[in-house]
Amino acid sequence: MKAKLGVSALVLLFLAGLWLVAAPFAVGYQDRGAPYVDATINDLWLGGALAGISFVTLVIYAADALRELARRDVLVAEQRSESRDGRPRFAAGPARHSDA
Repeated sequence: MKAKLGVSALVLLFLAGLWLVAAPFAVGYQDRGAPYVDATINDLWLGGALAGISFVTLVIYAADALRELARRDVLVAEQRSESRDGRPRFAAGPARHSDA
């Protein structure tokens, strides 16, 4: 539950950063072709930083989640390779039969 809340917050921060970058042009307080006003410069820097940091954090979270899934997969594979009496079971290789 905490992970979903954290990811949701990061996505919202990312979208807020994108909105800050687009707002001067979408709302219209930055005229086309005119030098950037202080509010536009502020929105571009703050929005870019917010979007960038939240995006990097999302990528780090996703990489950590994938690493955790891979680790769980390895543990499950190791558990499956052991027989009930604790001796390792070999999944591949030629079968050995004694004809004595």
